[in-house]
This record gives sequence, structure tokens and C-alpha cells, in this order.
Amino acid sequence: MSTQSSPPSTTDLAQLYSGKLLALAADIPLTGRLENPMVSIKERAPLCGSTVTVEMDVEDGRITRFAQDVKACALGQAAASVLGRHVIGRTEAEMIRARDDMTAFLKDSGPVPSAPFEGFEALLPARDFKNRHDSILLALRATCRGFEELASQRA
Repeated sequence: MSTQSSPPSTTDLAQLYSGKLLALAADIPLTGRLENPMVSIKERAPLCGSTVTVEMDVEDGRITRFAQDVKACALGQAAASVLGRHVIGRTEAEMIRARDDMTAFLKDSGPVPSAPFEGFEALLPARDFKNRHDSILLALRATCRGFEELASQRA
């Protein structure tokens, strides 16, 4: 498939932007902003300029409220969509595992992140588009940073 040194072909792009991926991108759960969130984190992908702002509340170590403002390409939107379907009730350890598994999935051809984060397999064709990996990881990174920020507030 495509590499950074050669432009993607029409076939590569058609495989990348599958119907399932575009459907995810068009239906992102938990969008918008929260009123008085415990934490608000904005992440930006420098290469493409995509941004995601995550706001959340955590009680007893679990995410109880969550909202995301996604200004990203279809790949970043699709990843945020999968996250939004599974994020409520997740712990910091689960979020770190999902972020690390997704990073390995994209960069090291690792397995698709496992339950409770079903759906990331739609991003399989994106492995070959290294310039899009940061956009795909934005929402996961922001959520993990939210837990870090909350921990530093308590310290």
C-alpha cells in the first residue's frame, strides 16, 4: 500500500475511507462541551492541524461524564466515534491500555484494541498512512491526559 514517499493511489484512498469508517465519522457520540467539567484537555496533531478537546468528570476512578469537540479528518473523527461509544465507566488503566494498544496497532502492526473498545478495526487501512496516526490517537491521548491532570490537581 501507500508509504510516505509516494502519494496514495485512488484505490488506497477508497480502501482507507470505507463505508464503515465514514459511518463512524458521521456519528460521533458525546460531542460538544460539558458544563463545569472536572477537566478539559485539548490535543492537537501538528502535522495535519486536527484538534480534539475532551472534557470529563471522574468519580471513584471511573469516567462519569464525557464530551468531545472533534475538529479532525475522517480518521480522527472515526477514532473519536469508537471512543465515545465505550468511554463512560472506563478507568484510567483501561484508557491507558486502549491508547497504548491503538498506538501499537497503528505503528507496530499490533492487534486491534480489545474489549471494551470494539470498533477500532475500521481503522486498519490507516496503518499505512503514518501522517494520519496522530489524528487517530488524539481523543485517546486527550482522555489519558485528562486523568493525569486530575491526578495533578489532587496532589
